[in-house]
Amino acid sequence: MRSSPAPRASGALLVLGLCLPAASAVQAQAGSQVYYVCPGNVFTNTITAKEAEQRGCKAREAQQPTSVAMPKARPAPSGSPASAKVNDADQRARESDARRILESELAKEEAALEALRREYNNGEPERRGDEVRNPQKYIDRVAEMKAAITRKEADIAALRREISKVAS
Repeated sequence: MRSSPAPRASGALLVLGLCLPAASAVQAQAGSQVYYVCPGNVFTNTITAKEAEQRGCKAREAQQPTSVAMPKARPAPSGSPASAKVNDADQRARESDARRILESELAKEEAALEALRREYNNGEPERRGDEVRNPQKYIDRVAEMKAAITRKEADIAALRREISKVAS
């Protein structure tokens, strides 16, 4: 018995009908990015849907990031200090003031460092009354003093660097 052309056409339509949903799913997946959230808070987009199902992962659709336009910058008014230029004499006066301030800070910090070093007494400061019975207090105070001296030295070095940056 020969089959007629009509059943072949319906068979072809049936096969085509089964393939279309799969093709549209692939297109939908290609158009939107899908990632998976797996147990253990693992996020991945490198596994297939079948692997994700086996691992117990949940599919999520990635969203495009939101962008907000920044407000346009307003031009500074012509009389504002930002647009005014500083003449050389004013600039030298500012630098001189800055240098004077930095040098006074340096002198103050050096005096404080000298006082700390005197009290530290080369790692053997005088014991206080409560430190005689509790030697750990003494050890802690000596360590704090040493750390304070190190910080003061770093501060002084930073001030000297700043002074060297300011023109004389």
